[in-house]
Amino acid sequence: MPDIKKVVLAYSGGLDTSVILKWLQDTYHCEVVTFTADIGQGEEVAPARAKAKKMGVKEIFIDDLREEFVRDFVFPMFRANAIYEGEYLLGTSIARPLIAKRQIEIAKKTRADAVSHGATGKGNDQVRFELGYYALEPNIHVIAPWREWNLTSREKLLKYAEKHRIPVEMKKKGGSPYSMDANLLHISFEGRILEDPSREPEESMWRWTVSPEKAPNRAEYVDLEYQRGDIVGINGKKLTPARVLEKLNQLGGKHGIGRLDLVENRYVGMKSRGCYETPGGTIMLKGHRAIESITLDREVAHLKDDLMPRYASLIYNGYWWSPERKMLQTMIDASQARVNGWVRIKLYKGNVIVVGRDSDHDSLFDPKVATFEDDQGAYNQMDAAGFIKLNALRMRIAANLQRKRK
Repeated sequence: MPDIKKVVLAYSGGLDTSVILKWLQDTYHCEVVTFTADIGQGEEVAPARAKAKKMGVKEIFIDDLREEFVRDFVFPMFRANAIYEGEYLLGTSIARPLIAKRQIEIAKKTRADAVSHGATGKGNDQVRFELGYYALEPNIHVIAPWREWNLTSREKLLKYAEKHRIPVEMKKKGGSPYSMDANLLHISFEGRILEDPSREPEESMWRWTVSPEKAPNRAEYVDLEYQRGDIVGINGKKLTPARVLEKLNQLGGKHGIGRLDLVENRYVGMKSRGCYETPGGTIMLKGHRAIESITLDREVAHLKDDLMPRYASLIYNGYWWSPERKMLQTMIDASQARVNGWVRIKLYKGNVIVVGRDSDHDSLFDPKVATFEDDQGAYNQMDAAGFIKLNALRMRIAANLQRKRK
């Protein structure tokens, strides 16, 4: 066992990290510095300081990173329209590089020997955290308790917490709590009945969204204002990035938008079933594609779509700080220079419906060319004949050759 004098723990105050805090103290006999990132999880942040103090922690960092999270991580990801495996909006994945960045900064500030996290040895988060650590501080020592201890189930964690008088919220009858992760972009649920992919999630599980059946019977219209691919205003009111996402979460949750039940392929090799609530992100994705539809060149838009799955996989697998992700981001951000204007959407019972979009100076939609009425010579339809024949040439040559062979 390495000689560790001080370790910075990514600490939420929940079951896993509360147990880890005590375990680090007892196993490594080291000083533990706790770091809690406020990235919009809300209720988890306030008790974290009191819990850490109760367990003898002297250096406690609780940082409000909400604006940085949305501005520097969520917004850049949504400029790419990133979705993993066709459905997942990467709510957990995109939070990890920011937490890793700040954790390394605190380790340098406090002269800690190591960093630690609460990700299990079966999941993606261990990869995401540690790739971030090593990219930003290549010689840092990493302690991953789930890969070292014998507390191999959530039930054992609960027993450990009870034995050491560690307070744990959200106990439920019939077993351990869901494994949950929350931030401004989403909240995720794993474990319990979700480990059986054939079973429908309990309605009581969902936190942010009403069921579509209970959503309002009247649709609500929302105007989104865009500058360089980012939402800067809602319904005529300018908002900061974090306030944009907070407002969209409130609107989406009210209308039953953003629930997802998914079996995904983890980077470590297994399939996993999880449920997600991403109300604001679901609206953002729909709106962004709508404003791009009138402001992006066709081939630029198609190239972005070709590259998006690769970009999404890089984020899902933990490569936010990699040179290839940064290279792709440079290209994506350059494509957004003229993605300006507004989009009008209609929210109704789980649906996000685009009903209008425009850009005063950057729209490539030319009604004179696109019209079905008299275009007054703006488009010469005779040009299409040569265009079609040239594009058909290779197929005509192949067909003639096949005919000769017969």
